[in-house]
Amino acid sequence: MGLEQRAKWRINIYAWLLLLPSLIFLVLFTFYPVLQTVILSFYQADLGSPEPFFNGGDNYRIMLEDDVFWKVLTNNLWFALGTVPTSIALGLAMALFANKALRGKGFVRTAYFYPTVVPMIAVANIWLFIYTPEYGALSHVMEWFGHGGMNWLGDRTNVMFAMIFMVIWKEAGYFMIFYLAGLQNISKELYESASMDGAKPWTVFRRVTFPLLMPTTMFVLIIAFTNSFKLVDHLVIMTKGGPDNASNLLLYYIYETAFSFWDQGMASALTVVMVVILLLVAAIQFFGLDKKIHYN
Repeated sequence: MGLEQRAKWRINIYAWLLLLPSLIFLVLFTFYPVLQTVILSFYQADLGSPEPFFNGGDNYRIMLEDDVFWKVLTNNLWFALGTVPTSIALGLAMALFANKALRGKGFVRTAYFYPTVVPMIAVANIWLFIYTPEYGALSHVMEWFGHGGMNWLGDRTNVMFAMIFMVIWKEAGYFMIFYLAGLQNISKELYESASMDGAKPWTVFRRVTFPLLMPTTMFVLIIAFTNSFKLVDHLVIMTKGGPDNASNLLLYYIYETAFSFWDQGMASALTVVMVVILLLVAAIQFFGLDKKIHYN
């Protein structure tokens, strides 16, 4: 073995040793739980079973025949459709405004980002007061238009819109930070060239700004869609999935199945389905947008 090859081996060994602590944590707290969840999804493990036993794909069959599961999954897809595009577009608009050289720029950025740092439980309590019939702030505003006393969280038609609006309010500032960082990395020379060519602001945004923000958009899109499936803390405080599962989301349904109904096997099967959905959507977003991304 030559000296050059020995040096390469030494560098590789050092690299793997440096990665070893992270790999250990990744295996213990990510790969192993995922593997155990997949295995448990093929077992019946509920209060009626003293010991879990293998039942093949019964959990998946029962799940696919369950009307509540399809209702919850549909709710989650509508929730994602309502929150993801709007919060991303609003975050981009806020970033464009906050990136301008204006007075009080620091205050504007802080005000936009403030809802993000507030814990979701606190946000849920704030909006629970806002949505309270008759006494809530929104009810007082709606009285001016002759629609006071609406029960936003108790009505199956309105509850999902109420949840979507609240999450957009909280999430938009978070996405603004990523877009703000992306805007500050765009060379000012490009804007100067566009200005010399007489390009209008909308043309500059469409031809220069947005294409160069595509890496940020792809990242934010994946994060936003993932958040739409994992943000369920507000349901514990506000609706508990009601009324009649109208606001129930997949992760909260998994929580109920595992810790209220104590059906660990079914909860594991639901978890596997949710992870597969997230992986598929992330893969489609990544490989679909990758061809349209400008990295330079």
